[in-house]
Amino acid sequence: MLNIVSILIGLVTLAAGFVAFVPFLGWLNWLVIPIGIAGAGVGALSSSNAGRNFNLILIVIFGLRLMLGGGIV
Repeated sequence: MLNIVSILIGLVTLAAGFVAFVPFLGWLNWLVIPIGIAGAGVGALSSSNAGRNFNLILIVIFGLRLMLGGGIV
């Protein structure tokens, strides 16, 4: 059950992350990454690794986007 919740959190993160790829909305990555961290935490409590891995991949992708945009120096 927790794996499904983690995947749903990941899908919300993914949807918000697509919006964050729009120019001038890169600040949204600062909100997307903590949501992904929460999803990875829920996925870590699950017996399956799919939700956790999905959220970790999203965290890396949006973290890289934040670095490329100059949000993390």
